[in-house]
Amino acid sequence: MSLLVVGLSHRSAPVSVLERAALAPEGRGKLLQDVVSAEPATEAAVLATCNRIELYADVDKFHAGVAELSTLLARHSGAGLEELTPYLYVHYEDRAVHHLFSVACGLDSMVVGEGQILGQIKDALAVAQEQHTAGRLLNDLFQQALRVGKRAHSETGIDKAGQSLVTFGLEQLARDADVAAWARGKRALVIGAGSMSSLAATTLVRSGVGELAVANRTPARAERLVQILTEPGGPGAATGLTARAVAMDAVAAELARAEIVVSCTGAAGLLLTGEQIAAALAGRTDRMWLLDLAMPRDIDAAVHRIDGARLVDIESLADAAAAADGTDRPAGSAGAVAADVDAVRRIVADEVAAFGAAQRAAHITPTVVALRTMAADVVSGEIARLEGRLPGLDDKQRAEITQTVRRVVDKLLHAPTVRVKQLASEPGGAGYADALRELFDLDPQTVAAVSTADTRAGRNDAARERS
Repeated sequence: MSLLVVGLSHRSAPVSVLERAALAPEGRGKLLQDVVSAEPATEAAVLATCNRIELYADVDKFHAGVAELSTLLARHSGAGLEELTPYLYVHYEDRAVHHLFSVACGLDSMVVGEGQILGQIKDALAVAQEQHTAGRLLNDLFQQALRVGKRAHSETGIDKAGQSLVTFGLEQLARDADVAAWARGKRALVIGAGSMSSLAATTLVRSGVGELAVANRTPARAERLVQILTEPGGPGAATGLTARAVAMDAVAAELARAEIVVSCTGAAGLLLTGEQIAAALAGRTDRMWLLDLAMPRDIDAAVHRIDGARLVDIESLADAAAAADGTDRPAGSAGAVAADVDAVRRIVADEVAAFGAAQRAAHITPTVVALRTMAADVVSGEIARLEGRLPGLDDKQRAEITQTVRRVVDKLLHAPTVRVKQLASEPGGAGYADALRELFDLDPQTVAAVSTADTRAGRNDAARERS
């Protein structure tokens, strides 16, 4: 079996296509179930963020796997396969591992070095585990990706190279002004209470907004976020922040007061239309700043044309990120960023090589186990035959003979099995498992049974971790 990735991101597709291809959170589980029900795949995980959607699968046929994953991605996203195909990318085996590790380190993010992606990778693994579609390979892969991402942030300055998408978005709203100076004292409305919205609310509170309203379809989540922000020791406790949770049907009324609006929900359609924003600004002399971090978008793009409103959305963030080539950084900063990026790339390359070696070594383990099982069966059969021919053996003699035969077999197998694991861990070493099966005429069903038990053990380990 081999790792396959099929996906599209802000690097390969325009935001308009990403928006149509976006997956609703409740649809991800069904997609995973359909992937593992398809013939080429035995494991599956989906990484879906505001600027990427990627399917990871363990497949036994490359071309069939690409065709099946592409078709299912189109079917579940709502965008036609003909529309998606020009923008899809495919990574296979070591290149697929390299891609995920790069993503985990923030090298493939819209804002290089942002750390939000680690939480999104963790969520992707959790969903796959809940759906029982992550076996040994994808559990190992995603857990290692999280470790690689954390290593990159702890050993380099990559997190200083870029900001989170939230911070970047607020900087685009504030333009040349300092975000804290721009936000201080303003009235803010945050729509949504997920990880991105929570980060936006926290960032605004730390920047000194005077009032904050949080709206969410699940009122308890909005209330919990407000509680966290205002409780003793929370970021709003020292500033005297006025914060409250509001119902979604109160958003229109809140717009009439809000100066800063941040929205990031999983809604399928627009939450805020141009007409609503225009109505909220009617009769006002102050401006409204809006940040839309949702995919598909929460706020109508028509707001860009409304006087008194400034909208920053994923599309404008993508343009700003593409334009930020280092020329606007202080002298020497661009060189430091480049050095950090190079350091992270070296970490990724080393980790990909180590992961590949470990996976190749693990690939031969079922064959080695099957060989040792066959050897143990041969020993047991010969000892039983010996007992039939020498019935006078006492227990001590029988035990000594049995131990001697087993010791001889173990010594004969030790060097070949250790060496074959070493060879199999090297690039191009996959054929050693086949050679071992041929040389010893091992039963393929026995090897497959060991592999199946190993995959099942991976899923059970994941289940125990969740509990």
